[in-house]
Amino acid sequence: MSEQKHPLLQIIDYQKNGEAVGIYSACTANEYVLRACLQRAKETNSYCLIEATANQVDQYGGYTGMKPADFKLFVERLAKEENIGMDRVILGGDHLGPLTFAHLNEEEAMKEAMVLVHDYVRAGFSKIHIDTSMKVKDDDQNTRLTDETIARRGAMLARVCEDAYKELLKEDPSALHPVYIIGSEVPIPGGSQDSKDAGVEVTKPEDFKATYKAFEKAFNDYGVNEAFDHVIAIVVQPGVEEKDAGCTEYDRTKAVDLMNAIKEYPKLVFEGHSTDYQTKIKLRELVEDGVGILKVGPGLTFAYREALFALAYAEKECIDADKQSHFMEVLDKEMVQEPKYYQKHYHGTDKEIALKRKYSFSDRCRYYLPKPAVNEAINKLLDNFKNGVPLNLLSQFLPRQYTKVREGIIDNKPECIIKDHIIDTVDDYLYASRQEKLK
Repeated sequence: MSEQKHPLLQIIDYQKNGEAVGIYSACTANEYVLRACLQRAKETNSYCLIEATANQVDQYGGYTGMKPADFKLFVERLAKEENIGMDRVILGGDHLGPLTFAHLNEEEAMKEAMVLVHDYVRAGFSKIHIDTSMKVKDDDQNTRLTDETIARRGAMLARVCEDAYKELLKEDPSALHPVYIIGSEVPIPGGSQDSKDAGVEVTKPEDFKATYKAFEKAFNDYGVNEAFDHVIAIVVQPGVEEKDAGCTEYDRTKAVDLMNAIKEYPKLVFEGHSTDYQTKIKLRELVEDGVGILKVGPGLTFAYREALFALAYAEKECIDADKQSHFMEVLDKEMVQEPKYYQKHYHGTDKEIALKRKYSFSDRCRYYLPKPAVNEAINKLLDNFKNGVPLNLLSQFLPRQYTKVREGIIDNKPECIIKDHIIDTVDDYLYASRQEKLK
């Protein structure tokens, strides 16, 4: 039986034929966000690419409590409830490597990373971002990791991935061969931790080419040439990054040399991280210039948080205080009590940090939404509007959804309203990627 072609390979075909087609990747484990993405994929007959990040989902459960197999079951349940087949869903693993094991020496850190990638591939994740760009404990902390070191560690993980895929085939002969994403120009997962905006430097073409060459040699040295044949993208920095109150917008004039360089590689496109908060025009320019995969995470959960806050403000106007969810206050209390998820990211005076806790584009509050007290407040908020949001308040706080309710496009139910607000962001990425062309 011939190997089934991975749907993401179509992106390369389109791009190399001069047609700007790509795909967005939803890097999140948030149920509402995933439901919105799945619903929109169903409505547009397109693929839904969902990626779990190494710190969210790993062999120990990550911060979500889910191992790779658990996350797959989670997505399968949501897909069934949203009435979309898993044949239209692509699961990926983001930043897979020694990211969360960097406190260990190389030998131990790589052993843990090998288990991590094995479990992802074995569970059926078919898009694997191999990220070995971070230093581990016994690396020289004062010098940059060499391309050779990064590539050697990447090749070690690729070999494990290939073995895991062979195991998977025994169980599921129709399983897609994983495609790989490589590269060391990777923004820090979760966003910058610098107190000052140092600007964003576009990847130099020579650095991109050196990285590619180093990985090609390392994969050859480790006898995993077949894996290298399935490398479809390399992560570069095209000059984008979110900030607390904005983003560094894509400027194609600064990335001309980089984007021209990808044209020399007939089987490769770029993958762009931290594309959150770019306008749909800028996102389309990225795809037109050669970034075939647009990663987005905080931008989607920010939209979810926006919708919740809008309902919370409406709640204050129409529900007695003793019956309110006090969602915003509960969320902030949880963040203040356990600041570990934001304190390295938010800087400034107490007032400035308080504002960032609620509204920063880096959206660190997403780490607190699963907490029992916060989740209870969300459920209370939704229950308070179970009979619908008063139209005058819906118009005030969520005007686009108000119009859709009035026109009968969506139901006046809080769950529908929240999902639709998230879809506003999803639609920017669908506009940019034209991924409905992928069959």
